[in-house]
Amino acid sequence: MAFEPPQRLVRALGEMPQTEQEQDADWPARLPELTAAALSRREVQAQRVQAPGGRSSLVVLVRYADGTPAALKLAPPHARPDLELAALAHWGGFGAVRVLDTRHHAEDGALLLERLHAEVSLRSLPEAKALLEACGTLRRLWVAPPAGHDWETVAARTARQSEALRAAPAEVRELADTALAMREELVAFPAEELLLHGNFRQGKVLAGDRAPWLTVGPEPLVGERAYDLARLVRDRLEDQVASSTGAAGARRRVQRLADALEVDRERLRGWTLFRAVESGNRALAAGRHRDAEQLLEFAGWL
Repeated sequence: MAFEPPQRLVRALGEMPQTEQEQDADWPARLPELTAAALSRREVQAQRVQAPGGRSSLVVLVRYADGTPAALKLAPPHARPDLELAALAHWGGFGAVRVLDTRHHAEDGALLLERLHAEVSLRSLPEAKALLEACGTLRRLWVAPPAGHDWETVAARTARQSEALRAAPAEVRELADTALAMREELVAFPAEELLLHGNFRQGKVLAGDRAPWLTVGPEPLVGERAYDLARLVRDRLEDQVASSTGAAGARRRVQRLADALEVDRERLRGWTLFRAVESGNRALAAGRHRDAEQLLEFAGWL
């Protein structure tokens, strides 16, 4: 079986910052041999590569000798799969996909996970129901981190992201300055220190057999709930932009989600704006102009 990375993954790797591209330089070419070795170590048999797959990893659907299904995930070095493993282990399957085997992770960084139904995410539900289930999932994930953890903080991650915003082009300059100022206010008075998913959205919550809905693909960090919830605010962005409610609808969404999860409205608005501008600036730099326009228009509504 060929274990070539799907084009979606190849494109995403090409849009990474230069330092991360250098760190992962030989990973795509080595992926077939890395995958074959990871399968052999875990004594599982590949069925097929999940396609179109994710933007940050290769997922191979596999089976144990007794027929038990599982999924093998391989991510490039910059993605720090060790930190993802630590978060999944800390959640212990409560609200998140369960890790089935950790014995060989130190050798190759691969994750052997329970098999979920990748074709059925919260995006398959009506919006109101999807948001209700998303909020329930987040409540399970927001727990105190263990002592001595290695996850970065919201302040540290957003400090790195701020570097690119300070060099944003003219068409983003005003929004970038606003986002940077909001970020400074937010990190100056941190609200709480909880383990966060880091990239939570409806597409990251998949149907399972053990539980109706389980999250996957964390980019874990430690900080306040408003940061984690901010990405969910702009979910189904194309529908929000096409809606006639515009700015009023975006602000109502902030208020509704903040109230549902007892998060401060202004902190949620601030992190939502920062994350939308940061993503829009990144999309612009990668040449994804339509995505950038939508993200920056949404940020302007806030």
